[in-house]
Amino acid sequence: MKVMVIVKATTSSEAGVMPSEALLTEMGKYNEELVKAGIMLAGDGLHPSSKGKRVRFWGGKSSVLDGPFTETKELIAGFWIWQVRSMEEALEWARRCPDPMPGEEAELELRPIFEAEDFGAVMTPELLAQEQRLREEVERQKKG
Repeated sequence: MKVMVIVKATTSSEAGVMPSEALLTEMGKYNEELVKAGIMLAGDGLHPSSKGKRVRFWGGKSSVLDGPFTETKELIAGFWIWQVRSMEEALEWARRCPDPMPGEEAELELRPIFEAEDFGAVMTPELLAQEQRLREEVERQKKG
């Protein structure tokens, strides 16, 4: 199963406070463990919401909202995508994570990523084939 591990934002991350060299070193070691274990598929930190935008959809129309966004506890400061056998395995790895926001209350949120079979009969053979083609094209673009 794939899991997205969301690093929740804090007041400091939203203020653009950069992590210390010690934290980057500690996180680098943790990421190495994840990679060596075959767990980590992707991961990155995000700029503060002041540099972001939101596109809101309603009634067939869209509008753009400029950051910053106010509810810090609802914002994301970074993420990982992990391939694990179970949510329990993901939790074991998450508990080993270095404190991502020293000096502040930090939170990781773990969310399963949908797989094609989760959609049941609405995922037609044509949609499955399209999904496969798109994944192959993404991989081809990464290599090229």
